[in-house]
Amino acid sequence: MCLAVPGKILEIHGDEPMQRRGKVSFGGIIKEISLAFVPEASVDDYILAHAGVALNVIDDLEANRVFEYLEQIGRESNREN
Repeated sequence: MCLAVPGKILEIHGDEPMQRRGKVSFGGIIKEISLAFVPEASVDDYILAHAGVALNVIDDLEANRVFEYLEQIGRESNREN
């Protein structure tokens, strides 16, 4: 199973579309992510990323909804252990 995780773009580097990369915050963990597939993405946008690649841009509401789901899964997993 694959999981795409939401992150917020902090910085963007590179002018060529296939070379665009960005520093993205995933709950405070900063990673360098390829933005080649999301040319419309800009600083402060939320993206869904998998395996170091941004797959699409999502709005704040959707990002927060995913964060809530992940938090709920974590709580339920802790209850089972």
